[in-house]
Amino acid sequence: MFGVIRRRVASGNPSPLFLGQSVHKIWSGPSVPARVSSILEKEIAFHSGGCGNLRNFCHITPGCWINSKPMREHFHQDATMQTWRRPFSSESGDTVDVVVPPLAESIADGTLAKFLKRPGDRVNVDEPIAQIETDKVTIDVSSPESGVIVKLLASEGDTVEPGNKIAIISRSADATHVAPSETTSGKAAPQSEKAAPQSTPQKISEEKKATRVEAAPTAEKPKAPPASRSSPTEPQLPPKERERRVPMTRLRKRVATRLKDSQNTFAMLTTFNEVDMTNLMKLRADYKDAFVEKHGVKLGLMSGFVKAAVNALQYQPIVNAVIDGDDIIYRDYIDISIAVGTPKGLVVPVIRNADTMNFADIEKQINAFAKKANEGTLSIDEMAGGTLTISNGGVYGSLLSTPIINPPQSAILGMHSIVSRPMVVGGNIVPRPMMYVALTYDHRIIDGREAVFFLRRIKDIVEDPRRLLLDI
Repeated sequence: MFGVIRRRVASGNPSPLFLGQSVHKIWSGPSVPARVSSILEKEIAFHSGGCGNLRNFCHITPGCWINSKPMREHFHQDATMQTWRRPFSSESGDTVDVVVPPLAESIADGTLAKFLKRPGDRVNVDEPIAQIETDKVTIDVSSPESGVIVKLLASEGDTVEPGNKIAIISRSADATHVAPSETTSGKAAPQSEKAAPQSTPQKISEEKKATRVEAAPTAEKPKAPPASRSSPTEPQLPPKERERRVPMTRLRKRVATRLKDSQNTFAMLTTFNEVDMTNLMKLRADYKDAFVEKHGVKLGLMSGFVKAAVNALQYQPIVNAVIDGDDIIYRDYIDISIAVGTPKGLVVPVIRNADTMNFADIEKQINAFAKKANEGTLSIDEMAGGTLTISNGGVYGSLLSTPIINPPQSAILGMHSIVSRPMVVGGNIVPRPMMYVALTYDHRIIDGREAVFFLRRIKDIVEDPRRLLLDI
């Protein structure tokens, strides 16, 4: 019978004749069990999407013949349309499900880093509830409606995908409401404590006897021989109690994978040079107040190096190119990536069309990226692409380094700390603020000649910024 009902309801033809007569013919007994009634109602409710044309519905009641009663409202087609329009609403209409939003086209899942709210907390519309860590950025999960968090459906550290439910919000609950899971666990503890004293003295004596019987064979076993002392040649490792094992974040794993892939793919070679920072530092000192007054941002050294890198790329376009299979792609645009270190890991936002920007535009963009990086609000689009990366290890005191190429680029420029060193100028030894610069490049596409010329062009512009004005 259930197979007949399933087929007829699923086929979208649950006519009154079928429901009023066919079922009556199938059951000729005096009564119908209550369990059958509930199963039949659930089965037809499951396929209620095809019952929109019905107004009277014959259903089976416990202990009675088949009667004809008005169909309940949730079988109407209007209810189906309402559920489609509000996909986060539950059957009662009072609760809302919080789901993982779409992450990105290239990201399939993420790790639930932490919950910003707990059960019982009141939240407003678009207020962040949790943070999901992906391979590139950390994404906030916002509340779809105002209400109180009733229950958390996921745990911190779980891998979630777009569309997964992570919490339930009630529109009418009080802020003091506690999640059912927490209430259950809280009640379970006192019950277990009460059950412990109920053991009788007879059970205790039996347990003691069993313990003695089990302990007797153990005493008869011979003692294990003392462990032999380690030979002097074996390494003396520290005890495991002094070690901590912490899982890697998704961002750290992604950075590690990309850097190792870069090392395995590129034929990396690094060339070095040193730059006299006297003129650039004097330029900043002379015009820093006027620059802030007009543009509302401080004049830094990074904008000077970005402008120098743009000019050097225009002189050596092969550094701006990249290998793709058996082809070389020459890019007629210049996007400069700026490496920014954060507590969670390294991020590389991109300054788009840097060749069309002036010093003020570059400084404003760098400051905006630095703020977003520290807050963890950088988007994936802001870190995608790039034709050349600039990494400034000098802010941490690095004197010299060999940076690793950021795929799919072909070179990376490394800046370092400024140190006053004795230099020969005009036949005299004078102290000058000097910086070592490094260029790591893919030797498969960039020859040593182009790499040296590129780095030398940056040196010439930084040491004499007037070249930018005269284009020489």
